[in-house]
Amino acid sequence: MTFDPTTLRRADYGFFGPDSPSWKVWTSPTAVIGFQRAVTLEHFDPFLTAAVADTGKIYSEPRNRLDATFAYFLIVAIGDSRTAIQASEHLMTVHAKNTGIEPISGQRYSANSPETQLWIHITGWQSVLKAYEMFGPGLTPEEEAQYWRECRIAAELQTCKPEDVPITREGVRQYYADVRARLCTSEAAQDGMRQLLFTSPGNGAGWTYAIGARLLSFASIATLPKWQRKLGQFDRPGIVDLLVRPAGRILVWLFTLFDKKGLIMAAPIIAPMAGQILEQHIKGELPARPETVTPAQARERYGSRGHRTTPAAS
Repeated sequence: MTFDPTTLRRADYGFFGPDSPSWKVWTSPTAVIGFQRAVTLEHFDPFLTAAVADTGKIYSEPRNRLDATFAYFLIVAIGDSRTAIQASEHLMTVHAKNTGIEPISGQRYSANSPETQLWIHITGWQSVLKAYEMFGPGLTPEEEAQYWRECRIAAELQTCKPEDVPITREGVRQYYADVRARLCTSEAAQDGMRQLLFTSPGNGAGWTYAIGARLLSFASIATLPKWQRKLGQFDRPGIVDLLVRPAGRILVWLFTLFDKKGLIMAAPIIAPMAGQILEQHIKGELPARPETVTPAQARERYGSRGHRTTPAAS
């Protein structure tokens, strides 16, 4: 996915707006921690692992893999509706070509399957919130309830059914319990997770990403429950978590001293394109329409099947 940072705020405030919990969580320095966690968890779905492994990019371009996925989630969470719809349509077009046979079950996989897309969506939004709770200030109960409602709205841009997205903390726990039996690891999954957590600079990632990812992994692994760590075969002594949590909170606090610039200082090391999006977001330029819209309205205005493809104010 390519991104022109000057297009982030053309049409409107997107789906949630400046006062939303989504903007608060997704623009915190903790979002980088949460998203490393999310793309690692993705590999527990054997069908998604097969889809990722067959492209081969996770092994030669781990930074680009994380960056492109992070950028998409950021566009949906904080971008304008026009950019979000266009990014969604582009991603669905790319994923439509990504099909094949999952080697463990022998069943056919599709990157656009509703079950795979649901797993990607929930792990992404839940992971970023988890990092915000553990290393940042967290949300109030009212904000958290709104965050999960916004998570369901964001799912309208993917192939999963929005009504399948849980809108409570208890619902998310139940979702993980329901899918746990089909989660597993494989040689391909282990390799993919290593590239994201413990990569070496010689595989195309570069020194900055390799060092940054390894340091970040101390925090992202601390957010995972024991059963997920054991499944991923990267469990560690609890004493490490006891040391990481206060250190991580202090580092996040130091980044927040720079106000909103804290995340754009942290993100480019791991995800350059995401850093561009956040930098454009922080400029705070007013859109053509200072309003929020629904995904259905955005699709009607700017989607390839909508009635018009350019904003009325442009």
